[in-house]
Amino acid sequence: MSEKKKPSVWEGFKAFLMRGNVVDLAVAVVIGAAFTNIVNSVVKGVINPLVGAFGTKNLDSYTSCLKGPCVVAKDGTVTEGIQIAWGSVLGATLSFVITAAVVYFLMVLPMAKYLARQEARRKAKEGTHELIEVTELEVLKEIRDALVAQRGSGHDRE
Repeated sequence: MSEKKKPSVWEGFKAFLMRGNVVDLAVAVVIGAAFTNIVNSVVKGVINPLVGAFGTKNLDSYTSCLKGPCVVAKDGTVTEGIQIAWGSVLGATLSFVITAAVVYFLMVLPMAKYLARQEARRKAKEGTHELIEVTELEVLKEIRDALVAQRGSGHDRE
């Protein structure tokens, strides 16, 4: 009796890596990381100065004191009170919204339109194919009917 050899851990790992979706995911992560740097640069270089026109350029400096007077040491740590750094949340939110907008308008929306056009072409091609088949079937039926009629009229003469 021969037993099936169990694949080794290394063989299983190689099979896992060779799947197409793993490679696609790795590429997406690398591109996403690079894209994040671009968006962060846009926020720091364009958005923050625009916000700075109304206040300070650094969104991280926008804070509120929740409890008591907040005392901040020279190194930036809060020694008294409870400070909420809502400016950093605003900056992260702006980065997220810009990233989502760019991904949607430059990647998702064009791809959805492209796929819809491809689907419409495929359906149009299928519709044409069905129309041709139906037309051929009708022509064959007419030929059959003509042959039957011809046989019938020729049979009457004999």
